[in-house]
Amino acid sequence: MAVVSLRGITRHYDRSAEAAVSDLNLEIKDGEFLVLVGPSGSGKSTTLRMLAGLEPLDAGSIMLDGKDISRLDAKDRDVAMVFQSYALYPHMSVAENMGFALKVAGEDSQEIVMRVRECAALLGLEGLLERKPKELSGGERQRVAMGRAIVRKPQLFLMDEPLSNLDAKLRASTRTRISTLQRELGITTLYVTHDQAEAMTMGTRVAVMNQGKLHQVASPQEIYDKPVDIFVATFIGSPAMNILELSSGSAAQIFGTHLNPETLVGVRPDRWEISDSGIEVQVEAVEFLGADSYFYASLISTSTSLVGTDFLIFRSKPKEVPSIGERIFLSPSEMHLFDKTSGVRLKN
Repeated sequence: MAVVSLRGITRHYDRSAEAAVSDLNLEIKDGEFLVLVGPSGSGKSTTLRMLAGLEPLDAGSIMLDGKDISRLDAKDRDVAMVFQSYALYPHMSVAENMGFALKVAGEDSQEIVMRVRECAALLGLEGLLERKPKELSGGERQRVAMGRAIVRKPQLFLMDEPLSNLDAKLRASTRTRISTLQRELGITTLYVTHDQAEAMTMGTRVAVMNQGKLHQVASPQEIYDKPVDIFVATFIGSPAMNILELSSGSAAQIFGTHLNPETLVGVRPDRWEISDSGIEVQVEAVEFLGADSYFYASLISTSTSLVGTDFLIFRSKPKEVPSIGERIFLSPSEMHLFDKTSGVRLKN
């Protein structure tokens, strides 16, 4: 197990362009499962590769249990990485794939066999040890890739979108397996994904990145309830948070709160309530998702001085399902205020 500290790390691919990762400071606690999430191009995979020793740092340092590993080769960092593509050797059996790194390191053959068998039992691969990768399903290949990392008993696990090649059902079951396994092993883990469902369900803490910068690091609950800025607020949560602003250039009293033209109002779809007053909307479409239904509605301009995106999205309680074309009033049970210029969340 290990504590990892990223101190002001920066990476440029093109000096004339913005940094892929800029002055990133982040600490991963001993035994923690930290998920790094963000859209494509946010710098999350570059961060992972710098930590693994696959990308050089242009500035900053990486500390592993107090030791500076910034300039060490990847093979000397005691870090194990699970890739998106599995990266298994096709001519080797499952057992040979899992034990290959130990063989290269000169471990005793009996020790390799013992550790591979222990790991196979942990991952439910006991009956597959003699098979080749082509004889395995996607989920089984991913478990072999994880097993290859686990048998090394590293100080740190790095996972680079390991579930992206799996179908939706298999992703759900595999992420549960990974989370459970990480808790049992207690190995410090950094998991990179663009999928917010993975981030919110797997991580002890979640770190949100965009355009090379770290926006917020907190528990999944805090990220959802108290987003630090408008990017985090709209990136985390599905459907996304509704963002509204004043249609006129003057201040107004909205939902019992005094707003000025420089303030944006954010309301999550599950924080709207159908009421007798508030803002009037017309229901335009519905997404039925089984336990939940999400409604898309257009604002009726005469009912409020707020304007927003094309549609306002809200979740309806099972006994209050409106019809398409129906006009209803909505009021928020909770709302967030953001500075229009900086995007920073304001206290309200």
